[in-house]
Amino acid sequence: QVQLVESGGGLVQSGDSLRLSCLASGATFSMYGMGWFRQVPGKEREFVTGISRNGERTYYADSVEGRFTSSRDNAKNTVYLQMNSLKPEDTAVYYCAAKLLWSKGAIESRRDEFNYWGQGTQVTVSS
Repeated sequence: QVQLVESGGGLVQSGDSLRLSCLASGATFSMYGMGWFRQVPGKEREFVTGISRNGERTYYADSVEGRFTSSRDNAKNTVYLQMNSLKPEDTAVYYCAAKLLWSKGAIESRRDEFNYWGQGTQVTVSS
């Protein structure tokens, strides 16, 4: 079992930056590929970024490529999402997710493949 707790959300203005954190517990964090997703009311939860077990590989949705950066610190059991140049359309509840992966370099991006989810943190970007 993996427990995930996100933090760092808030209300910011367009163009600002924000860093989300997701603290994992209950399992060997380095065995899990991690992902960030976001969801707005009435829409499906969408993929934002995935990061490999060793943190060496990342993959981003087109909508955030070049603005968002994911990273992880396996010693701290934490994955981060650095969000720069935020736009009003980035407003959503952001969730981190974990999937057990055998390959250190693999990345998962499919929502339904993730086994564990955090409770989410709200990010609101005003124009």
